[in-house]
Amino acid sequence: MTSSQPSATSDAPALRLQHLLGIEGLSRPDIEALLDLSDRYVDLNRRADKKMSSLRGRTIINLFFEDSTRTRTSFELAGKRLGADVLNMSVGTSSVKKGETLIDTAVTLNAMHPDVLTIRHADSGAVHLLAQKVNCGVINAGDGSHEHPTQALLDALTIRRRKGEITGLTVAICGDVAHSRVARSNIHLLSIMGARVRIVAPPTLIPAGLERFGVEIYHDMRTGLADCDIVMMLRLQNERMQASYIPSIREYYKLFGLDHDKLSVARPDALVMHPGPMNRGVEIDSDVADDIERSLIREQVEMGVAVRMACLEVLAQSQLEPWAKNQ
Repeated sequence: MTSSQPSATSDAPALRLQHLLGIEGLSRPDIEALLDLSDRYVDLNRRADKKMSSLRGRTIINLFFEDSTRTRTSFELAGKRLGADVLNMSVGTSSVKKGETLIDTAVTLNAMHPDVLTIRHADSGAVHLLAQKVNCGVINAGDGSHEHPTQALLDALTIRRRKGEITGLTVAICGDVAHSRVARSNIHLLSIMGARVRIVAPPTLIPAGLERFGVEIYHDMRTGLADCDIVMMLRLQNERMQASYIPSIREYYKLFGLDHDKLSVARPDALVMHPGPMNRGVEIDSDVADDIERSLIREQVEMGVAVRMACLEVLAQSQLEPWAKNQ
């Protein structure tokens, strides 16, 4: 790190996390500390010289059992900008294809002494299981329909930078909530941070018992979006559907696809988000997705690198704590 770069490490908060497996369980000060550190990395990433050495000598393994482009690339870039050695593994090139169990894979990787494992898996709970079998820090990069904590953190950072605060905002999460780990992590985070959370979706795409999380549920876009500050659209995850949840794509877009007409009932300064990848003409109209006055979708991608830098640094530094040494 040169003297002209921000001293993100020296100014880093005293937050210590053994793992980051979900937003559930984090406190508001934990979240604010991660967002504050991420903010400093946004500034660093916009400079010509983006390289730091705070994680020099540390090893990060990205273990993805599901295909991913933006999340894995974001984690890889984050680790390299902090100076870490980064290894990417996908299930297509791993011994899982030869019949190795999930736990055997974890034990094998653990023997290589990584400092942080970032894991994506199609099954809810798989990342929690792996975290019990390794000595390093583990970041959940998305497990089944359970949680995707770094996506929720980058969404929160995007909102906070554009709106100034999260407390008091009304956020509508719209679409395929039933299969969305992004929705679950955002419901937890936004509620912890004092936002009012609405869920807007057809009944078939809302999981049973969601009311216990304190959200308001709507089945009509115009009613659900009325006076909202943030409209967060979700991808229709056909690959996770074992049955027919909607009559047709055409009808779904007509009733729940976001276009400027439906968006007009939200606040005049309401902003639109989407975790990507988008299905244009299914859950969102291209005119909305590409509207630079309303859409934050590209900004979310930028914030993702900064948030993952903050999470990797906190977990890598936390491995020096007694709990890690005694494992």
